[in-house]
Amino acid sequence: MSPMLSSTKSAGALRTAARVSAESLLVLLMAAVTLWLVGRMWSVVWPLIAALFLTTLTWPPARFLRRHGWPPALAATTVTVLFLLLIAGIVALISVPMASQSGELADGVVEGIQRLREWAAGPPLNIGDSQINGALDTAVARLQDSIGSMVNAVATGVGTVFNGVVTAFLALFLMFFFLKDGPRFLPWLTRQLPGRLATDIPVVAARGWDTLGAFVRSQAFVGLIDAVLIGLGLWFLDVPLVLPLAVLTFVSAFVPIIGALFAGLVAVLIALVSNGPTDALIVLALIVVVQQLEGNVFQPMLQSRGLGLHAAVILLAVTLGGSLAGIVGSLLAVPAAALIAVVWNYIRGELDEPGQELPGPRPEPAADEPPAGPALDPAATA
Repeated sequence: MSPMLSSTKSAGALRTAARVSAESLLVLLMAAVTLWLVGRMWSVVWPLIAALFLTTLTWPPARFLRRHGWPPALAATTVTVLFLLLIAGIVALISVPMASQSGELADGVVEGIQRLREWAAGPPLNIGDSQINGALDTAVARLQDSIGSMVNAVATGVGTVFNGVVTAFLALFLMFFFLKDGPRFLPWLTRQLPGRLATDIPVVAARGWDTLGAFVRSQAFVGLIDAVLIGLGLWFLDVPLVLPLAVLTFVSAFVPIIGALFAGLVAVLIALVSNGPTDALIVLALIVVVQQLEGNVFQPMLQSRGLGLHAAVILLAVTLGGSLAGIVGSLLAVPAAALIAVVWNYIRGELDEPGQELPGPRPEPAADEPPAGPALDPAATA
């Protein structure tokens, strides 16, 4: 006969489970309220996040200038102007060659459409010109019927573009102020917080800054790998506009999923109208292979090494972020998971028993960043 369960122990286990469940529900409720508040303030939060990403890219040269005696305002202004010139150069590098060859590409598109019509007119489709014209007339009629919805869509698109421009300007202004006054933030925050918070929050913020910088650097390196591999493939196939397409591939790597699809679509289209369908299929296969290597090998490996996260965690974070918030969720999923890991590791370290060390490696700051982040930079006293 098996021994009976202890009623005292069972009641204690139930009370413990109930208490843990109630506390977990409170934590989840607080997280939901926080996310709701962030959503309500998204017009301010999104430029702030974009400015932080830009600052991680532009902080190393600003720090170099500050360490060599430049005033903070002059260093921030110089780096901001150089960054704007770099962006303008990238845009020119993409747009000028495409504009110079736009006539050739347009002729190629027309020729490609004509070949497609000739192919459709032959076996096995045997689609005549009358059927094609009838389909075009039907399409035009449907467009005329839906002109109202098209106007609304255009108005929505114009509003989206306007919001994007405003967000970009806000992010640039915030980047300038972060470069200029960022090192003063943590000392100021330390003076404002009471008790242990004056120590804990600045330390977590500094570690979070190092983690965010590691994410941006790894993302840039992954984009560079994509640009080099796809650029070499396009050059080998003698596809025009190789350099603009490589630059477009690098820039689009910072926008998950949609960026890769857009850059790949442009490359395949140019290969189709300039080299024909065979080379276009080869380019498509090349892009699919490179994107699979990026998503399943390069990106998880580099980000897991730089952020202290396992590759499986990164893949799950991107999937969850995309399902919850689309493109923006995919973009912010990995840095958000890394920042959560930073907070958790710090809390776990503070809760450790004295003289004991939990197993497992702790994330280390990047080699080119100070352990305490830019906020504890010696230039803070400048």
